[in-house]
This record gives sequence, structure tokens and C-alpha cells, in this order.
Amino acid sequence: MITDNLMNIITFDIEEWFHCDFITEVNKWENYEIRIFKNTERILDVLSENKLKATFFCMGWIAQKYPDILKQIKSRGHEIGCHSNMHELVYRQNKKQFWQDTQIAIKSIEDITGDKINMFRAPAFSINRETRWAFEVLAEFGIEYDSSVFPAARDYGGFPTFGESTPSLININGYLIKEFPINTIKIGPKKLIFSGGGYFRLFPYPLIAHWTKNSNYVMAYMHPRDFDPEQPMLQQLPLIRKFKSYYGLKKAFPKFKRWINDFEFVSLGDADSKTDWSKAKTINI
Repeated sequence: MITDNLMNIITFDIEEWFHCDFITEVNKWENYEIRIFKNTERILDVLSENKLKATFFCMGWIAQKYPDILKQIKSRGHEIGCHSNMHELVYRQNKKQFWQDTQIAIKSIEDITGDKINMFRAPAFSINRETRWAFEVLAEFGIEYDSSVFPAARDYGGFPTFGESTPSLININGYLIKEFPINTIKIGPKKLIFSGGGYFRLFPYPLIAHWTKNSNYVMAYMHPRDFDPEQPMLQQLPLIRKFKSYYGLKKAFPKFKRWINDFEFVSLGDADSKTDWSKAKTINI
């Protein structure tokens, strides 16, 4: 077990395989193969084997369609947060639309779990500088912890002016939200991501282990589809999106199992208790 760095957080975004991009029409979702059950169970089983507790950001749509998934996650002792209702990018919505989507999602999840939802992650980390108003909405719904900031430029916007990738306090109208951004590494002038999704599938394990060991803070974010090489391929995706969405699926799960065996990981709630918030930077929105 390698324990040199300070904090590794393990999270999952619970969505179906066809939510991997933002091109497929909602009215076609019912026609796609259901793969969420076995893919989520695989994750839950490996966490149990390693005696790990994680944070699961669940879509409201998943809660409505497949409530047993959320019940199983809760029964295994994991934390549950909100991952929007319909997996729409925040910057494709106005404030009212985002409010409505978030309201439906939180209510759907709370109806299943019976617990107050106080954690949120936007699809594709799509809260950016132009949609800072989203934090107002989250504060209104009682969200205390957020993990929606991608502090670098990317296809889906990113928030490059956020600054250092460390747990931070976002001050919105006097209400503080604890932000756990995605971690970055700097190679030359560029910031790179390695700890989840297509980035984790792309890089070889020795690099991931090296970067993890030398990072003070790591936010692991995985999706059930990241470990499913047998999933269908969405044919309408552009070539570059197909590469990003499907590359490295066969090796991802063994790589992930090695990662959580080599390093210590905690849930977002446990990370909160380990963070000295008196020393965290405050960002006034």
C-alpha cells in the first residue's frame, strides 16, 4: 500500500452507458440495452472486497427507472449524491432550467434513499465561469458539497480560472459550499487530468501510480461504463468522441483494481472530515 500523498477520494457517476456523451436523443433512451445493473454491481463488489466506502453521484433518471440500484448502493453503506436529472450540460441550460432539473433529481433520489441529499456533481463537470449562478441554485437546495469544477480547459468548457486543484470554499451570497474539484497535473504549460473516465483509461498504470503518489489530492471519478468493454457503440458519435468514450475499456477494470489496492481511498464525506477548512481558499462568486 502506497500512502505518500495526503488524500485520495473515490467517487462514481451512476449513469447508463449511453449517457457517455451528449448527442443521443432522450426519446431513444428507452430503446437502448440496460447494462447499469451488472456494471454497478461489479463496482460494489470490488469495493466490498477492498473494504472501501465511496461516494456515488446518481442521476435522478436512474433513481426513477431503477430505484433498486440506489437501494443497493445505500445498503452497502456508501454515500449518495446528485448527478442531475437528465444528464444535461449546465451551460446548455439557463438558470430556471437548471433549477427545475436539479429539483426533480434531488426529490427522486431522496424519495428512494430517505436521506437528505447534500452532495452534487454536474454532468461533465460543466459548471464554468459563465454559469456560476448554478452554485446559487445548489445552495438553495441545501447542497453542502460539490464536485463539479474541472479547473482546466476542456471540450465541455472547464473552469481554468478556478486556480489550484484543492478543496476550496465557494462563497455564494454568504452561503458556503465545499468544493472538491477534479485534480490536475502540470506538464509544461498544460494541465492534464488522469484520475477518471477516459483519462484514466488512456494512460498506462505506471504513469497513473506515479502521478497519484506525487499528488497531495486526487479525485477519482469513474462510471460503470468505464469497466464494460462489451457495451454497444453509439454510431452517431464523431470519431474523436468514439476514441474518448471507448478507448481502453478492456484494461480499465484490472487497472482500477490495482489502483485501489496500491493506494488508500476515502469517500467524499470522509475527505471532508480530514480537511482543515480553516486553511482552505475561499472563492467569492
